[in-house]
Amino acid sequence: MAGALPRSPLAPERLPDLAPIAGVRLAAAACGLKKTGAPDVLFVALDPGTSAAGVYTRSRCPSAPVDWCRRALPKGSARAVVVNAGNANAFTGQAGVKTVAATVVAAAKQVGCDWEEVFVASTGVIGQPLPEDRVARHLPDLAKALGEDWAAAAEAIRTTDTFAKGATRTATIGGTTITITGIAKGSGMIAPDMATMLSFVFTDAAIPAPLLQKALAAAVDQSFNAITVDGDTSTSDTLMLFATGRAGNPAPAGAADLADFQRALDDLTADLARQVACDGEGAQKLITIAVTGAISDRSARRIGLAIANSPLLKTAVAGEDANWGRIVMAVGKSGEPADRDRLGIAIGGVQVARDGMVVDGYDEAPVAAHMKTRSIDIAVDIGIGRGQATVWTCDLTHGYISINADYRS
Repeated sequence: MAGALPRSPLAPERLPDLAPIAGVRLAAAACGLKKTGAPDVLFVALDPGTSAAGVYTRSRCPSAPVDWCRRALPKGSARAVVVNAGNANAFTGQAGVKTVAATVVAAAKQVGCDWEEVFVASTGVIGQPLPEDRVARHLPDLAKALGEDWAAAAEAIRTTDTFAKGATRTATIGGTTITITGIAKGSGMIAPDMATMLSFVFTDAAIPAPLLQKALAAAVDQSFNAITVDGDTSTSDTLMLFATGRAGNPAPAGAADLADFQRALDDLTADLARQVACDGEGAQKLITIAVTGAISDRSARRIGLAIANSPLLKTAVAGEDANWGRIVMAVGKSGEPADRDRLGIAIGGVQVARDGMVVDGYDEAPVAAHMKTRSIDIAVDIGIGRGQATVWTCDLTHGYISINADYRS
């Protein structure tokens, strides 16, 4: 991969203060996978009794770490997480499986747990062998360095990301205040299908694994599955949620007891997902697409993603061209039910088209001015139902080509 990239103009001023989570300790180090020499391995130790939930890529060519996580997740228990950046350990055959096994065994030894309580994830170049002990041999030293440096953890999992991504929220369960902290990485190869490239969320709440899994699935549907950078789903998409139980809240009996937790989790994952969209490779503008009036929420999501994944729309935004005809094109190509003569479009809050045609007296000047801003808002009313969805993407610039043309150099 190329050296450090210019920081995205959409990046926050700094990584927010990430609240520590009782029962979670972390450490990061460099094991030589990043050509820059930056930290590229993260080791997380979790207290006994931690429950786990996860969602992973639907790619038919998943990485060896994804296969392992799917095998281990039914146990519903977690004691360690190992993440490496710089090598995806995907399409590496049995050698990749052996590397995962060596990493899992080494991590389990450090925390004293069963193998199925260790989760692993990798991100980076696909098809490049990852030596069997490259990560495993660093775990003893990492175990000695475990602490609460969340900023270092967020930095270690980056690849072409130009900034570290993290978020913290609080909620209450049964009158007890609980904390949720999450980190994520993602910049290119982003069209998540059940997850983002990599994201790890931790809470001190006591929540059994089945309820934790339901909460995570609900959150991801409205967040990570509603972003796209380039329409490409990674072989390594992994999103996991861990609950240590250290907050001491009353045991929830069902989803109703987790209403405030769900609200906070939804908000946190949406925040992380938008940060990923803001860091799209070469991105200069964040695009928010709100679709209403579709026959269902699912249909609205598909229409929104058809618009968001259109190279023509994304390059028009990059060029600050208010070419709303490309939005019409994308709605039509989505394959979802739509009525040309009921379609309405607004850009930056300015109505551009209504009932299938340009509005009378349309003045492009305020729309053109909006196109010069960093945050572009597009609203599309299909006009045939009550379905609605919001998706996020970014523009497509020459920077995307340069980054990916030089990715392995």
